[in-house]
Amino acid sequence: MNETITTKNYKKLSMQIAQSEMSFCCFDTLNQEITDYHSIAFSVLKPLEDQLWKTFVNHPELMNDYDEIVVLHDNSLNTFVPNALFDEEFLGSYLQYNTKVFDTDFFAFDTIENYDMNNVYVPFMDVNNFLIDRYGSFEYKNTNSILVSKLLDASKNIDDKQVFVHLQSTHFEIVVVKNQKLLLFNSFEYNTPEDFLYYLLFTLEQLQLNPEFIKVCLLGRVSEDNPCYSIAYRYIRNLTLFDPYMLADRWNKSTEESLKHFILFNS
Repeated sequence: MNETITTKNYKKLSMQIAQSEMSFCCFDTLNQEITDYHSIAFSVLKPLEDQLWKTFVNHPELMNDYDEIVVLHDNSLNTFVPNALFDEEFLGSYLQYNTKVFDTDFFAFDTIENYDMNNVYVPFMDVNNFLIDRYGSFEYKNTNSILVSKLLDASKNIDDKQVFVHLQSTHFEIVVVKNQKLLLFNSFEYNTPEDFLYYLLFTLEQLQLNPEFIKVCLLGRVSEDNPCYSIAYRYIRNLTLFDPYMLADRWNKSTEESLKHFILFNS
């Protein structure tokens, strides 16, 4: 049935799902408001599907009617491929150099609009199967598609190389850009602030970027009180927190909330 203005309820649901956490956000698309959002910690020792079921029981708003449902697969089983090298028939071959893939894996890709590339990734199929039973249909993406495209947008008309670091509780992404060109994307797992610093400085060294001069912006689960920020500040002269002022203003949220939920709020 074709959707008409009378059947639309102007509500959108975005869910960001990782092995260790789920966040969801309810948008009022008519009034451009976030009406609700939550983050729920998961145990990596328990089946993801069981924890999703419990989340749906505890948050019945997830089963409200929505015009649009977006599911964000939060993992680093991905790689960015320029259009000139992209062939939809060989998705798995792009991932075999940076992650362990199996013949039974299902591969997907997101087209990165305006940037002539695709993000090839392995989605959580158990998540998709669980949600199909609840919603029937929905759109799904890899979180890093949104992260990279929004940071490329932010680099417009800036001819200097910029390093963005999206910090999460157990891993972080490094995105290096120059005037809407993606120079590097990588993801690292870490346990301590020293791990974080090592991988960050190693990446700068490999790219021949001088910590005395290169601008490094942190976003995600980070503040100036974060131990990772503190230790990096000692070695990187031009270290700052990313300023998500447009995102914060759009949804009337604090800088801290907009940094933490940069991907979810941009979905």
